[in-house]
Amino acid sequence: MKLYFSPGACSLAPHIVLNEAAFPSFDIEKVDLAKKLTATGEGYLQINPKGYVPAIRLDNGEILTEVAVILQYLADSQPESALAPPAGTLERYRLMEWLNFVSSEIHKQLGPLFNATIPDVWRSHQVELLGSRYDFLGKCLNAQPYLMGEHFSVADAYLFTVLRWNSLLHVDTAKWPWIGAYLARVAARPAVIKTLKEENLV
Repeated sequence: MKLYFSPGACSLAPHIVLNEAAFPSFDIEKVDLAKKLTATGEGYLQINPKGYVPAIRLDNGEILTEVAVILQYLADSQPESALAPPAGTLERYRLMEWLNFVSSEIHKQLGPLFNATIPDVWRSHQVELLGSRYDFLGKCLNAQPYLMGEHFSVADAYLFTVLRWNSLLHVDTAKWPWIGAYLARVAARPAVIKTLKEENLV
């Protein structure tokens, strides 16, 4: 199995899960998203025509994309890791609920802020929307360590990844001290430390 990634991008989430689940073997390959080239010189659009990360190449050669889908695939491939509840259970739907929330309400609100040319009024609107989402998340993460309760899940790998972008984007999160506490809690996990080192993020 090979993960195509860009350091610190949302591909960090499946990279964390690969290490958390202790996959016996996997490869990672860095992608230059501007040039659409992999580190070995492959045209990335031939691998993933969508042009963004993550993508994983399965052992049978199939390519799987979209972070929330990849995260569940990885968790289901290593069920003993308990990074996702069993398929078909209500708890699994709760996990999918969180994955969709992180994708649509955090990831897709923060993403446009990477564009330095967006007007200030649009940026302010995005940050205001994020604030209401952070208020909601705080009600959960002030009461429990992880999104699903006491246990780290693939949804936490995703949320950790996108919340890290706040500092890169100069979004002031002082109003939500839970964010710093949550990031520190997840960042202290051995598999997360390992992943951040592998992507040269520490």
